[in-house]
Amino acid sequence: MTPAINLAKKKKITHVVHQYHHDPRHESYGLEAVEALGQDPESVFKTLLFSLNGEPKNLAVAIIPVEEKLNLKLAAKAAGGKKAEMADKEIAQKTTGYVLGGISPLGQKKALPTFIHVSAEARETMCVSAGKRGLEIELAPHDLAALTRGQFANLCEA
Repeated sequence: MTPAINLAKKKKITHVVHQYHHDPRHESYGLEAVEALGQDPESVFKTLLFSLNGEPKNLAVAIIPVEEKLNLKLAAKAAGGKKAEMADKEIAQKTTGYVLGGISPLGQKKALPTFIHVSAEARETMCVSAGKRGLEIELAPHDLAALTRGQFANLCEA
């Protein structure tokens, strides 16, 4: 079990764990999950970390559909910052306690401001990383928001 799955269980959140064999040669962790699980790409979300205002350790989390690209201006605005850039990979891994490609928005070592793309709000369920490459957790978007103290925001170009 990962901290993400343990948190969902502890809080008695309805969820489903999906596991697949991770291929290290695959170019995109998120698209690999879509293909391996046969999921709708709009229901699988990736977890990205970004830093605010030129401060590498001032981090926030963006949860967006795997086929979308994070708009850093919208991310900064959602987080109340002036500018955002993608987080340093090493800092992201240290701060969350997860490896790249397996960073879950749930059960991170440090609670970070979290923003979930607005497209998730209308979904019954969504999949996010469960804290390990090849492991996804499916849950209701509002449960994810409650567990992460996340807010829904537009994070991608429309």
